[in-house]
Amino acid sequence: MEKFIIDGGYPLRGTVTPSGNKNAALPLLAACLLTDQPVTLHNVPEIRDVLTMRALLESLGAEIEAPAPGTLRIQARQVREADLDPELCRRVRSSILLAGPLVARTGILHLPPPGGDVIGRRRVDTHILALRALGAEVEFERTANIFRFQADGLRGADMLLDEASVTATENAIMAAVTAEGATIIRNAASEPHVQELCRFLNVLGAKIQNIGSNTLMIEGVSSLGGGTFTIGPDYLEVVSFIGAAVVTEGEVRIRNAGLEYLDMIKLVFNRFGITWNEEGTDILVPAGQALNILPDLDNSIPEIKVMPWPAFPADLMSIAIVVATQAQGSVLFHDWMYEGRMYFTDKLKKMGAQIVLCDPHRCIVQGPAQLYPADVESPDIRAGLSLVLAALAAKGKSTIRNAGQIDRGYERIEEKLKTLGARIERV
Repeated sequence: MEKFIIDGGYPLRGTVTPSGNKNAALPLLAACLLTDQPVTLHNVPEIRDVLTMRALLESLGAEIEAPAPGTLRIQARQVREADLDPELCRRVRSSILLAGPLVARTGILHLPPPGGDVIGRRRVDTHILALRALGAEVEFERTANIFRFQADGLRGADMLLDEASVTATENAIMAAVTAEGATIIRNAASEPHVQELCRFLNVLGAKIQNIGSNTLMIEGVSSLGGGTFTIGPDYLEVVSFIGAAVVTEGEVRIRNAGLEYLDMIKLVFNRFGITWNEEGTDILVPAGQALNILPDLDNSIPEIKVMPWPAFPADLMSIAIVVATQAQGSVLFHDWMYEGRMYFTDKLKKMGAQIVLCDPHRCIVQGPAQLYPADVESPDIRAGLSLVLAALAAKGKSTIRNAGQIDRGYERIEEKLKTLGARIERV
């Protein structure tokens, strides 16, 4: 098992460029199955989850080439009706994203349950209900532990999703773009990666309107063509570098930072006393941050609560908690979505953080706290990177085990941190 050895306590300084958005790359790769024409994707992050998705596509008959770093050329001339490899599906949550395009393209799919981070129950009901609304038949065989999808042509529908699930919205979009007639998706998720999927599909000839809203209008087309698309920067990685600069009291410039997706994150971080300068498409995080938590108007402890986009995203909760350990004051964090998200806080407490875990969904952080080096294990992608940030702030040598979890979502993170002066080694 690989691990990171980090000698912390040194301010980060320099310039860094984030990789492409992981959460956009995965549905875009799945969407390539909708067309038999060649598709070229640029700025694809070279991470483990992308490698797993590539293997799944190739197992279905897609031809994939990498003509340059960060570029993939995909052509699914023919897509096989195949039982997907359960082991590959267990590695990533995004294997569920194959349901929409494969039901649309072949009409038959046998899908093992998806895997991914263990952060609590992650239901697939919304995916099933959306595809059934478009005309697919779906059954779950418990003894075989497999979902069986079948459809004799999909037809447009007016659907209301029972929750604003990102991946369910993406599956519904991919299934609807070549369905007969019009589709309306209400209570749709509108995260940046959902918007990128819509724009990508429109490049291929889809007709999707109201992109970025919670009501998507789709006019089905008979087929999609080929095209070229560049994936935008990963805003989760951008915020990770902001957090790294703040907790190490450094100064970091983040190039091509995707400013259009940072408004709510900026509001939340401003409440911690964190500011940054926007220069063109770059962000400059200056040294000397105030780091004072702003209480509510009645002097109550403020609550940072995750909500669907454009509110504060759940995937940034772990980063925000680490940053809050270095700010003066108290703050309540509330992630109602995942009952396992907060369990990594015991590792931060081992490092000296003052955190009270109220229940599986809430914790209170009191800062600032002196962080100390420790030997801890990465439980999931985001919590793992958060522990890296804590180790960078702690004076002395820390070990972050299970670095492979972090590799699933961050491309060569230790190399990027080294360019900023971090003392980090992969063992």
